[in-house]
Amino acid sequence: MNTLSSPTLYENAILVINCGSSSVKFSLIHPKTGQTILSGLAECLLANDAVIKIKFDNEQYNQALDAPFDHQSALNVLVKYLHQFNLVTSISAVGHRVVHGGEKYSEPTLITEEVESAIESLAKLAPLHNPANLIGIKACQKAFAHLKQVAIFDTAFHQSMPEKAFIYGLPYDLYKQHGVRRYGFHGTSHYFVAKQAAELLNKPLTECNLISAHLGNGCSITVIKNGRSVDTSLGMTPVEGLMMGTRSGDVDAGIIFHLVEQLGYCVNDVVRLLNKKSGLLGVSQLSNDCRTLEEAMLSGNKQAELALTIFCYRIAKYIASFSASLTELDGLIFTGGIGENSSWVREKVIEQLSLLNFNVSDEKNQKARFGKSGNIAADNARNCWVIATNEEWVIAEQTNNLLESSLQNNQQKNIKA
Repeated sequence: MNTLSSPTLYENAILVINCGSSSVKFSLIHPKTGQTILSGLAECLLANDAVIKIKFDNEQYNQALDAPFDHQSALNVLVKYLHQFNLVTSISAVGHRVVHGGEKYSEPTLITEEVESAIESLAKLAPLHNPANLIGIKACQKAFAHLKQVAIFDTAFHQSMPEKAFIYGLPYDLYKQHGVRRYGFHGTSHYFVAKQAAELLNKPLTECNLISAHLGNGCSITVIKNGRSVDTSLGMTPVEGLMMGTRSGDVDAGIIFHLVEQLGYCVNDVVRLLNKKSGLLGVSQLSNDCRTLEEAMLSGNKQAELALTIFCYRIAKYIASFSASLTELDGLIFTGGIGENSSWVREKVIEQLSLLNFNVSDEKNQKARFGKSGNIAADNARNCWVIATNEEWVIAEQTNNLLESSLQNNQQKNIKA
């Protein structure tokens, strides 16, 4: 098993934790450069086929895990590997992805008992995500008791949205008393690719006006005005907006009443239908995987073609509608698993946006796949970039920035004292 030649080779690295209900995704990242030192995934936790996979120093380490194997056990195995790789002393803090921060959290936040309680209370807005994120936090507190733990919220970037963008057409008391409003998600992804676009434009982010399309199994469009999110397609929960892998996206609310009153669905049936059985999977009746559907479409599967056609049309429709939030537009960004890799989806979306002066270069579009970024716009057309997202780097960077800021504040206080 390889070990580092020097224990100081990777100093002040941030351990990034993204905890799901049955998985723990982790990365050890240098916050200044974005270099990924170690990465991996523990998946199928609490099941018979639980496994942890770790990539370090160009080698892959896989270990089957005996059930019942929970998040704490997975992190204990990670700690064992970090010791064997001589990396533990390189870690300066742990940064956690937390999906829902409500209105209270718009910045990276040092995790305290009060913050944990808030994350738990916000679970009612993200019942599939926040409880899992909290499990990861508590497990890391045991595994890395000597380290600061920082929460980076998916919703934080969208807290700059104005009321006209986040208030639903419902009685206002539902918002004031119960927090019923649009929050948005994928904030770290949209923020990262917007920063990258600003560098490509050679402009400060605060002067950039962009539309960002994060397309994966979960999808969202965000409009960014002067570097700040002013509208986004996902709402109070990750169901609103675009049609996604298994989520319906926008539907007539009356359909829910029809399902319950006329077709005998219960609430749990509706939740499962909208979250797990709809979207690309539901329409195609085949798969939620865009690659599978593209192959099926090319083989003549009309249902797969229909699903992809609806998918692309709704993306284009959202992008066009979001132009109403801007008076200038520097360009469009595609990111996420589908956005970065499906040249077909990008082409079909852009074909429907000619009124906004978008036009794709076939050659550039084909080259911008599998981690290769670039501007795929045809000559004299509006900028259209493919930019690989890196949410883990954002979490590491913002965690480090918070700690550095806290240290500087304490030093200034000591000087004044």
